[in-house]
Amino acid sequence: MPLISTIRGNLVLQGVCWMVLATLLFVAMTSVIRYLGSNIPSLEAAFIRYLFGTLMTLPLLIRHWPKSMSPLTVKLYTARSIVHTIGVGLWFYAMARIPVAEVTAIGYASPIFTAIGAALFLGEKLRARRILGIVLGFIGTVIILRPGFQELNLGQIAQLCATPLFAASFLIAKKLTDTESSIMIVGMVSVGCTIAMIPGAILQWQTPTIEELMWLFLTAFFATTGHYAITRALKAAPITVTQPIGFLQLIWAIIIGYFLFDEGLDHFVLLGGAIVVGATTYISHRELQASRRAQD
Repeated sequence: MPLISTIRGNLVLQGVCWMVLATLLFVAMTSVIRYLGSNIPSLEAAFIRYLFGTLMTLPLLIRHWPKSMSPLTVKLYTARSIVHTIGVGLWFYAMARIPVAEVTAIGYASPIFTAIGAALFLGEKLRARRILGIVLGFIGTVIILRPGFQELNLGQIAQLCATPLFAASFLIAKKLTDTESSIMIVGMVSVGCTIAMIPGAILQWQTPTIEELMWLFLTAFFATTGHYAITRALKAAPITVTQPIGFLQLIWAIIIGYFLFDEGLDHFVLLGGAIVVGATTYISHRELQASRRAQD
């Protein structure tokens, strides 16, 4: 098929496809956490989710474990585990308290930090089309949130604090793709977060039901697969290409929130969502054209 052949022969397009898949998987994960609500303490829920993720990836992690690991790689894995753990704890707290679309929308401040960090620390060029895609996506998110017109609550504040932490985790993951396999990167973040969350989980522990454990296992599956998809996207394409694609997650979140959780829509959400989709479509189209010209 022409489309499949085009994807196979184009790394940038592969990165875009992996990122679209990641947005679908992550919104499925957020839907499960939203369904569970605040029945389970946030740190305990996050610990169980990452424990399941570790058990799922452990066989592959053992199989792909390198004979040696440089001190820099160890430091990067450790740093990513710490910042990701704090970010996830804040995200779980926010997810149980504010609408799915709102959590997702606030999270789109993260690509701004990520793109700037990629330019400063990874040497990636911020071309005009990439800047435009990120800016338009951020404008769409601001329209949805309407800052200054509603009072910030603890859930929103938690998510606002989580966004730069996820950006830092994303940048470290991108750096690790230079030398590490996708399996190692995904597996190590699960192991690191599981270990880091043990003290908080013990302090907040309340015995979950079998049903809650099953839902958290499903969350772990969606999240672990989503992290793998993101890592493949990072390997295939520059971070400033893949990041704007992540704005699609907001659209899935709006749809899920409306149909599954009766979270109402308004004109600002629809307008902001339309801008996000337009920005994502624009940058994907321009990057594909540019990569094709480079191959000619």
